Amino acid sequence: MATVNGGIITLSLEISLVLLCVGAAGGCTVSVFQPPFLEVDHTQKAVTIQCSFSTVGCPAEQPRSLWFRYGTHQPENLCLDGCRRETDKFRVGTSAQNQVSLTVNRVALNDSAIYICGIAFPSSKEPKAKQTGGGTVLVVRAMKVLSKELQSLLTAILSLLSIYIIGVLVIFVILTKSKSNTLRKKETEDSQKKKSVRRIFQEIAQELYSKRNMETCQQPEKDNTYENRRAVSNYERP
Repeated sequence: MATVNGGIITLSLEISLVLLCVGAAGGCTVSVFQPPFLEVDHTQKAVTIQCSFSTVGCPAEQPRSLWFRYGTHQPENLCLDGCRRETDKFRVGTSAQNQVSLTVNRVALNDSAIYICGIAFPSSKEPKAKQTGGGTVLVVRAMKVLSKELQSLLTAILSLLSIYIIGVLVIFVILTKSKSNTLRKKETEDSQKKKSVRRIFQEIAQELYSKRNMETCQQPEKDNTYENRRAVSNYERP
């Protein structure tokens, strides 16, 4: 981490020295803007890094664009000779007014680095007439990078799939609860029916037991009456 910070500080000092050497009178302010991150596939033939800038009070002349790269080894000054040929590894271009670009040809994995754009007006002595952007982190992937359209499509599919799974889970929970309530209700009804049948049998058994006791009590009375009548009859006979 300390090595990276030291390298960035060294790069900043070198950029300042280069910008000071480029320019010499007037009051002008330059602001530089770059995309913070750019990711490409290593099979891509070329990648272009855009750099836009705005000026206030600067001379009516075309500013000079400078490019710097901070990789894994040491800072580099790119395209000091202009890099105008298409066969060059790096090529500087002007895509629109107040906009320049750096094209990296024959993209390789070791092209991953921080690319910094600098804009300077040589005829101005103002310090703000020479400014750099925040840098663009270029990442070259070994695997193929999906396009934004495909990424959006996959994101939409995953979102719909998530909604579908959540819906299925909710329906499953509802059906499970409903089935559980039905089983519980059925068990309650069966229990009540069993209790009712048991109560009926108990009542029948109790009624039979009561009738049997009544018959047992009445039988001795009948026998005693018969014996008494027989004794009286024998007593009255001469």
